[in-house]
Amino acid sequence: MAQHYIDLDTLKFLLFSVNDLEGVLGHERYTEYDKESIEMMLEAVKDFSDKELYPYFKEMDEHPAHFKDGEIVVHPQVTKYMKAGGEMGFLSGPFSYEDGGLQMPSMAVNASAFIQEAANNHLPGYIGLTVGAAELIVHFANKTLNETYVPKMLEGTWGGTMCLTEPQAGSSLSDIVTSATPDGETYKIHGQKIFISAGDYQGAENIVHLVLARIKGAPAGTKGISLFVVPKYSPAEDGSLTPNDVTTVADFEKMGQKGYCTTHLFFGDKDACTGWLVGEPNQGLKYMFLMMNGARIAVGRGAAAIATAAYHASLNYAKERPQGRQLTSTGKKNVAQEQTLIINHPDVRRMLLLQKSVCEGALSLIFKASRYNDLSQAHPDEGERTKYKLLLEILTPVTKTYPSEMGITSVNNGVQVLGGYGFCSDYILQQYLRDIRISAIYEGTTGIQSQDLLGRKVTMENGKALQLLSKEIQGTIQAAMAHESLKPYAQKLGTKLELTQGVLQSLMGYAMKGDYQRFLADATPFMEFFSTIVISWLWLEIGIVAQNALLTGDKTFDKDFYESKIHTMQFYFKYELPKTTGLAEVLMDNQALTLNTYEKIFK
Repeated sequence: MAQHYIDLDTLKFLLFSVNDLEGVLGHERYTEYDKESIEMMLEAVKDFSDKELYPYFKEMDEHPAHFKDGEIVVHPQVTKYMKAGGEMGFLSGPFSYEDGGLQMPSMAVNASAFIQEAANNHLPGYIGLTVGAAELIVHFANKTLNETYVPKMLEGTWGGTMCLTEPQAGSSLSDIVTSATPDGETYKIHGQKIFISAGDYQGAENIVHLVLARIKGAPAGTKGISLFVVPKYSPAEDGSLTPNDVTTVADFEKMGQKGYCTTHLFFGDKDACTGWLVGEPNQGLKYMFLMMNGARIAVGRGAAAIATAAYHASLNYAKERPQGRQLTSTGKKNVAQEQTLIINHPDVRRMLLLQKSVCEGALSLIFKASRYNDLSQAHPDEGERTKYKLLLEILTPVTKTYPSEMGITSVNNGVQVLGGYGFCSDYILQQYLRDIRISAIYEGTTGIQSQDLLGRKVTMENGKALQLLSKEIQGTIQAAMAHESLKPYAQKLGTKLELTQGVLQSLMGYAMKGDYQRFLADATPFMEFFSTIVISWLWLEIGIVAQNALLTGDKTFDKDFYESKIHTMQFYFKYELPKTTGLAEVLMDNQALTLNTYEKIFK
């Protein structure tokens, strides 16, 4: 029986009708695909997820990954999923044909992954990390490393990781101390890495680690970091595998995503750990950011998927749970009446609409970023490719952060819909809340993403990316003005664009004076301000498509479906967009209350 953790109609609507996947498929790179083939693929993924992912979701939380006798013990479904992922193309999907891949647009790849993550967010990370590691090898490593590792990784036979964080460094990568000592054509690797997702697990034939390390004598800071392929087992020409002195020290026990192992690794305990340099020395961080940017979009996608599954769980509960009575015209309750379903209470509807607006807005954001990524590779015009790359750059920190932060708020509202039952382990909402909490920390915390947005992406190329994004939003506003019913919302969004200019003018004054501490001090409130406006833009796009469908009598989806999108858009503009006024007041206030603060204030 099909499981209801997502609405496939909404996914297809956002993918095809709103974000125009067919327009992307029209480019030469993707000519092997059409709408019908992508829809068939998504149906197959949903069927697979119903059978092989969703049924194990609660079980993997109750029987978490753990460290025992030098190994990480995981649920048996992990290795089964990796093998199936290889067979079904979950791993090879985004890779070019010449690299052994399916050359599928990232819009379709992310739609497939979204379904899987909504079904069971503990499993897809194993594939996601392997894909990211293989991408780094394909893009930057030599032919030998490609031929040695990539085929096995795309088959799902070998796993892959990204190894950045160290105990003393955290997010400060300039402080990593893992060393790489030249040893002929290879390097001896020595050091430890923590919080390594999918870092090791029972049943995996091999794990291919992409490790950041510092070659002896390299410059200090991030300029002296290099990237290495460091397998758990070194493969020989005859196919045999030899231990490579990579030791699993522990598995971190977490509050959520317990089926997704997170390991502590030691490299070179016996001074016998070999690493192979990827690309040029001292370019490791630059290379790793190829994977990091993709991983950040993947984190946002996963958060949107968890929030979506939680929304459907709380919606199903609200449709079945009777409690209380509606007020009569006298303002009193008629106790003789039967109890009403809680979905009939306005405040419950408000919470459900908040969840719906966040989840669907976040999914459209994922597809928008994916579309820019596809066009940055596939568009025949170099100028257009550059434009879409800049648009992707400025949207990436938002795509990671909005679904993560507002996804937490969304799931929290889902728990509230269930009341006391939401806090009990008999119901799944509490697990969704625990699982999604890591999203705001993965791949750079909200604070880091916010500083990236304001400090780098807004200012890059003298504000070119921001100008391009503003032009995209203005185009949507103009299109909405053609509909009388959408004019008020277009005008509201236009006013917020003007407010954005005022906020940035105020903040840039600090940067122009060289006061970068003050410029970035409120980067996180700016992220919330900016993200809310971006999602309002995407909801206006959704509203335009839905309104056009109603006017033309489009039968792809029924009338209620289109009207529900317009209603949710109206909700977002009423309840969420106005919050930017208060945030703007915060951002333009010249008090610097978080700078030069004496320690005694925190006593």
